[in-house]
Amino acid sequence: MQVSDILKVKVNVPLYTTQPETLLYAAISTMAEYDVGSLVVLEYGKLAGMLTFREIILAVREHAGNIGALIVRSVMNGQPLTCRPDTNVDEVRRMMLKRHARYMPVLEARTLMGVISFYDVAKAVVEANDFENRMLKAYIRDWPENENKSS
Repeated sequence: MQVSDILKVKVNVPLYTTQPETLLYAAISTMAEYDVGSLVVLEYGKLAGMLTFREIILAVREHAGNIGALIVRSVMNGQPLTCRPDTNVDEVRRMMLKRHARYMPVLEARTLMGVISFYDVAKAVVEANDFENRMLKAYIRDWPENENKSS
């Protein structure tokens, strides 16, 4: 299974974005309003970074809760982990686990195709395993009896 298979399922899921110069508070408000854990940061239409709850929590701690003047650029992850649509889901899972990444932008060339979450990856793996288990059980259930039994 490839990342493109996950993106096909997410075709109607909106992609929430912000810009690097947006006030952090405004970005947090967007995340709260739409109940999302990340925003893609775009600059001139290209991926500039990711803003997740992790970066927000670290910024709040570092600034003792005073985030009024902070902008997204000052706290975003400017080097987010990315993958391509043809990346194998098992490889993505390993990458996300190694870097503790919950969200991963999907790029084709330099074009943003979408964002997948660790939840999306886990769901895809579970569904693939469930399908495989059903197929194996059906195969075993329909196993032909041995017609050449030895007496």
